[in-house]
Amino acid sequence: MIVRTLKDCENSERCVATDTWQSVRMILKNDNMGFSFNITTIFANTETPIHYQNHLESVYCISGNGEIETVNDGKIYKLEAGTIYLLDKHDKHLLRGGSEDMQMACVFNPPLSGKEVHDENGVYPVD
Repeated sequence: MIVRTLKDCENSERCVATDTWQSVRMILKNDNMGFSFNITTIFANTETPIHYQNHLESVYCISGNGEIETVNDGKIYKLEAGTIYLLDKHDKHLLRGGSEDMQMACVFNPPLSGKEVHDENGVYPVD
């Protein structure tokens, strides 16, 4: 059995941050669960271009607000507590923080190894 707290993970190498987001990687590839699980904060008034070519992701908004825009068709979806979105087609998108930070619960398949950050195309590499 594995037991961890968000606080313990925040104060470890499992916490990865950039100028627009912070991701606390609570479950990683080496936990052998077949997926990874993050609590990610999208900072207010920011925009992050993302294109998960190598991963599927589901994202549930716990708190805060923002929006996601799919690049191919320009559709914009409002995000707020209680909203889930699924990147089931490797959608290239822009993730925008709104007037307050958004806290998101994120599941990745295949699982992340832990230190991933987006490359110049918004992609996470495959481990």
